[in-house]
Amino acid sequence: MKVRGSIREALRKPADSVARYHGCCSQQGIVMTEGIDTTNVNAWLAAHVPALTPPVEYVLIAGGHSNLTYSARDAAGRCYVLRRPPLGHVLESAHDMGREYRVVHALAGSGVPVAPTHGLCLDAAVNGAPFFVMDFVAGMVPHDDQAAALMPAAERITLSTDVAEVLARLHKIDPDAVGLGDLGRKENYIARQLKRWAQQWEATRTEPVPEMEDALRLLGERMPTQVGASIVHGDYRLGNFIVAAGRIQAVLDWELCTLGDPLADLGYLLNTWMSAEERRGDAEDSMPTTAGGFSSREALVARYAELTGFDLEHIDYYRAFQQWRLAAIRQGVYKRYLVGAMGSARDFDLAGYKQIIERKAQIAVQLLGG
Repeated sequence: MKVRGSIREALRKPADSVARYHGCCSQQGIVMTEGIDTTNVNAWLAAHVPALTPPVEYVLIAGGHSNLTYSARDAAGRCYVLRRPPLGHVLESAHDMGREYRVVHALAGSGVPVAPTHGLCLDAAVNGAPFFVMDFVAGMVPHDDQAAALMPAAERITLSTDVAEVLARLHKIDPDAVGLGDLGRKENYIARQLKRWAQQWEATRTEPVPEMEDALRLLGERMPTQVGASIVHGDYRLGNFIVAAGRIQAVLDWELCTLGDPLADLGYLLNTWMSAEERRGDAEDSMPTTAGGFSSREALVARYAELTGFDLEHIDYYRAFQQWRLAAIRQGVYKRYLVGAMGSARDFDLAGYKQIIERKAQIAVQLLGG
């Protein structure tokens, strides 16, 4: 199975480099200027990053159909990070540089670790598309079990606690207090999500999956009262953190960030927090926590509840919701490969992907007690 990764990556053909942001100072990645108008961007950087010493060398460290991430290393060896949309035609809503920059900039000093920002360029005449620049943050991205296995055992436990604590801090931030009160609608988050992804499922369904219908019905019938309106990351997992010494140095990829029910983030995190015993022999076996040595789901929930005071009686509902939602998202990917819209499916395991969709629907029903 070759398709895996974050939710937004599942909506397109994933091709992000595993090097991610941490490849900058070691110059990992592909040295290139495609997507960078070096003359214009260098001039913009000189005006907005006074400490920068030209010339600048750009290295692509995360590319493909997601937002492109480049290191920008100046003549003095200082390293910055530039983010821009993918090349070619893209949906603006899926690659909104202004939105991502706004969130990262607003969270500076909030207790949620993010990279310090240097500025946002919305003038497409500079580089053909908007972009923003932030500091390079040193560390590793534990994107899968092999990367996580390189972490010392003590750091895996420390990181587990930090993951829960950072999420709790994020969800306790008053969005209005940091200027993000208008980032999205605050109420009826789950109801709106169910409507959106039910439509996606209907539009891409290729054959009946009774558990998807059962799960949708149960999710509608058993929807708990929203515990509050928080900043919701949307893809909060180990693969979206830069970590060092067992601590999160920066939370990455705020493209899906909105306002809504904070327990949706927690439910999603818990689904990615798989143990080695949960390996099933498919692409999801690469979840970082399957390397072993991380805290249990129960420990994460206990620490999060302690810090937030939220009632987590219905947390299995949110886990079920995220399983069902990912099944609907992956069905869209499955259909695109099935009909040839993503190119040749020769290297794509259609049968295996279909099984993952069905299993997610089954797990959702089980979590709902159906």
